[in-house]
Amino acid sequence: MKDLHIYNTLTRKKEKFEPLTPGFVGIYVCGPTVYGHSHLGHAKSYISFDIVVRYLRYLGYKVRYVQNITDVGHLLGEANEGEDRVLKQARLEKVEPMEVVEAYTRSYFEDMDHLGLIRPDISPRASGHVIEQIEMVKKLLEKGYAYEANGNIYFDVYKFSEYGKLSGRKVEELEAGSRVEVRKDKKHPADFALWRAADESHLMQWPSPWGDGYPGWHLECSVMSNKYLGETFDIHGGGLENVFPHHECEIAQSESLYNKPFARFWMHNNMITVDGVKMGKSLNNFITIKDILKKHDPRAIRYFILMSHYRSTLDFSDSALEAAEKGYKKLQTSWQRLKESAKSAPEKATANLLPIAKYKEEFESALNDDFNTPQAIAALFDFINAVNRQLDQQENIPAKSEIESAVQVLESTAGAVLGLLSSDKASSTSSVDKMDGIMQLILDLRADLRNEKNFALSDKLRDALKEIGITVKDTPEGSTWHNS
Repeated sequence: MKDLHIYNTLTRKKEKFEPLTPGFVGIYVCGPTVYGHSHLGHAKSYISFDIVVRYLRYLGYKVRYVQNITDVGHLLGEANEGEDRVLKQARLEKVEPMEVVEAYTRSYFEDMDHLGLIRPDISPRASGHVIEQIEMVKKLLEKGYAYEANGNIYFDVYKFSEYGKLSGRKVEELEAGSRVEVRKDKKHPADFALWRAADESHLMQWPSPWGDGYPGWHLECSVMSNKYLGETFDIHGGGLENVFPHHECEIAQSESLYNKPFARFWMHNNMITVDGVKMGKSLNNFITIKDILKKHDPRAIRYFILMSHYRSTLDFSDSALEAAEKGYKKLQTSWQRLKESAKSAPEKATANLLPIAKYKEEFESALNDDFNTPQAIAALFDFINAVNRQLDQQENIPAKSEIESAVQVLESTAGAVLGLLSSDKASSTSSVDKMDGIMQLILDLRADLRNEKNFALSDKLRDALKEIGITVKDTPEGSTWHNS
């Protein structure tokens, strides 16, 4: 087997991957800020790293996968200087901030479960590690990398000579090109907050040696990765938009404190676009995972995302997803056919007829080349096409043991690594088909009730559906429904 090579954002080249500790890989991926439902852009990011974790385990590594939950400190605006995103949503919904956090954290994991993602081994919350964050700020102050100003603590970027090494940006260029108003208590415009002072109106705050406040966004990932993976670990992942400032700041504060490399490999997934424009909440062009699951099988969504390399952009369209649905169904059908064929296959055959070894080599070669999932899927379809051609033959049928080997290799690659196989028969029916069927039963029941003049129960059903977000409209031609 060829060695695994990963593109390292830090060095801007593919490098042979060897873990810090033989047999063990520590990986930290920046998780969601939980103030809204996850969208398709989140799916691309977390499916990409799901493949990384699955393939590392396929290679035999023990993997500790840490993915945080940001529930405090992530502020609005490109300079992370606006209002806390969670607080803003809490005000809009007229609930406590932690109600927002709980609701959207549950929503996030529900969506990821539907998409077949492996849960992280550890999902730490920023708000649950404030004590450790305060301790890190203390140490950075003691070492002279940070300074206090009016209860705020800032990291002095000029004290860390390598600031900008991940993104390629220079401090001088950042200051000259600053497009946002700079806080007057900073020494330099590029300095970033480690701790922010909070007034009485700020609902999420903690006591600290510098007064009541809350941690800066960048601090949490340095603290939690250190706690669960150590001062230096193997892989740090996240979206391309996190390279600067988030990951750049993580490097600065961590390497200043520990005086050793932070993450050895930096991996960044590219974005999903809609008509060439980045999908995101700020642009209001996003599609929630919940909405798209109403129309498409979750594994078809995985297939659609994996048809692009994680470092490439992926343009969304309904037609592209429909094509992905067809590809996924062909894979599923071929797998089921292969399993059925084993039942009637001869015990012996004159020769090995299926290109199992060739497929496995091509599959692994693709993923060893910086997790090239499009190439891996191409190898997968070459294999199932060859298998289908062989099964179509009236003679020279593969032996039962060979078919069983083919099933096993499909399940260990397309299934265990890519997450594209499901033994659940219901999964082959799209979510929208299931929903349509259920709703048709309800509409038929209401039609019977109305024919029987039982309008009270018919209206009760309609009102109950309205409460869960489904609007039913009665017309002379019959009843229709749609999501509110």
